[in-house]
This record gives sequence, C-alpha cells and structure tokens, in this order.
Amino acid sequence: MDASAAAPNFSFFALFMQADWVVKAVMIGLILASLGSWAVILDKLVRFTGLNRAADRFEEQVSGGRSLEDVAGEAGANPRHALPRMLQAALKEWRDAKTKGAMSENQAGFLIARIDRILDAQIARENAKVEEGLGSLAIVATASPFIGLFGTVWGIMHAFQNIAISKNTSLAVVAPSIAEALFATAVGLIAAIPAYIAYNKFSTDAGKYAGRLEGFADDLSTAIQRRLSDRV
Repeated sequence: MDASAAAPNFSFFALFMQADWVVKAVMIGLILASLGSWAVILDKLVRFTGLNRAADRFEEQVSGGRSLEDVAGEAGANPRHALPRMLQAALKEWRDAKTKGAMSENQAGFLIARIDRILDAQIARENAKVEEGLGSLAIVATASPFIGLFGTVWGIMHAFQNIAISKNTSLAVVAPSIAEALFATAVGLIAAIPAYIAYNKFSTDAGKYAGRLEGFADDLSTAIQRRLSDRV
C-alpha cells in the first residue's frame, strides 16, 4: 500500500468529522462563541469610531465661539449622541431657573447640583450603552480555553479507549485520535484570544469615552456657574 494513501488527514474538516460527538459539540459551541464575539467586536469598532467622531465635531462647534443655545438648537429636538443631549438638558434647567427671576446663592447652588445629577444620570446611561456586549467578550475570553480543555481531556480518554480496544499502540493509530482531542483546545484558544484582546481594548475605550463625557459635564457646569455669577 502507498504510504501517502495511509497517511492520516489532519485538516480541520477531517479532524472534526473523526472526533467523538462530545468533542464535536465542544467545537461547535466554541465556533459559535467565536462568531458571536466577532460580531460584538465589529459592532464596537463601528460604534466607538462613530461616537468619537461625533464628539469631536460637537466639541469643535461648542469651542467655536458660538453661543451654547445656538449649538444646542442645531442638534435638533432628539439628538442621537450624548454630548448634545447633555447640553440641551443643562440649558433647559438654566432656562427654567432664569424664568423665575433672580436667585439667591443657595438657589444657585441647588441649580448646579440638580444639573450635575442630570448630567451624571445621562453619563451613566450612555456608559451602560457603550459597555453592552463587553460581558459576553469576557465570558468567551475566560471560558473558551477551559471548554476546549474539557474537549481535549474527553477526546484523549476516548482515544485511549479506542487504543485499548484495538490493542494497537503504533503512532499511526494514536496520532489521529490525539490530534482530534488537542484540536478542541486549539479552537478554544482561537475563540478566547481575540475576545480577550477586544475586551481589554474596548473596556479602555469605554473608560476614555466616559471620561470625555465627564469632562464635558464639568465644562457645562462651569459655564452655568459663570452665568449664575452674573445674576446672583
């Protein structure tokens, strides 16, 4: 018999088809988890890019010397992004307070505190939105290697059972079964490594974006305080 014809096939499809049903289930689960994590990764890449570009444009408008009211009016009644919503909310509180006439120092302090609470609530809601999906990346990153290892252990046990039944310990018989088992760990790592890298990157991006919102909120609060100092 030709040696090449008897050589074991170590392609992905061949290893999958030759594997035990438990190992197949592990591989399928890991592949689905990997696909799901990549969907989250692509979504986050698009979302953070769009959020930061929109924030850049809006901050340029605010720092361009125009009045805050004009910038807020151009954003529309229901702006999509957080910064114009924060500006509109702060100006609404300012207008409501201004219609009531002159304010004492205590009333001005209450107004600033109320604006800060409103802005903090909007920042918290925005943070929750941008962090959606990060939990699934963390689960894939931490659980996939162990799930793959379980598939490997199960596959090796199954391989040893087959060896004991066939009573043939030659490398040509043992190698395919061991390769099938080890492939489950490889699939687990393939799923885990991108998810781990993406989780850390997007967690950092979310923190930076939250800091950006908090900085804008502080600037808004300072701007309102300047207006109040001219009225109190």
